[in-house]
Amino acid sequence: MAECDMNTENSTGRRESTLAGKLFRNLPYKIVILLGAGIFLAGLGASMWGFIAAGLYILYGLVGSLWIILFLCPYCRRYGSRSCPSGYGLISARLRKRRDFGRFAEKFKKHIPVIVPLWFIPPIAGIIIEIIHFDWLLLVLLVVFAIDAFIILPMSSKKHSCKTCPQRNECPWMKDKKEVT
Repeated sequence: MAECDMNTENSTGRRESTLAGKLFRNLPYKIVILLGAGIFLAGLGASMWGFIAAGLYILYGLVGSLWIILFLCPYCRRYGSRSCPSGYGLISARLRKRRDFGRFAEKFKKHIPVIVPLWFIPPIAGIIIEIIHFDWLLLVLLVVFAIDAFIILPMSSKKHSCKTCPQRNECPWMKDKKEVT
């Protein structure tokens, strides 16, 4: 999808993310959640425990997104704006009042760790299951999960969200990195 399809300029000249752009930028995260659930289903089989683990992981992914919307987005300069690349800022504005965006870095450090386990729970569980009982499907899911979670998602974030973020110089994830191109 071309960059021009993901952003438009409004009447004031400010860049706005289109619905297609928001869906595109959220896709790697959604794929992480679906692959993580798939790892539990493949590893534990179509058993009660497989479905419970997959369901709990999907629930954790949804709650993680809501957590960010409620506790980080109100501190973002794009809060309530159509220029928010994920669309979370618009949702947040319906649920919470704007907060001091000068505290964004502090809140980022505090709340991002809540969702970090989403990247590690499926691979750890999958590797343990693979050691106990090798399965090709599970191995493929683990590899694809790792590529999406640890390569595609971070690259996509840096290219489409961090690149134009008005708080990138204050962001704990970006401030010590070279300018995003």
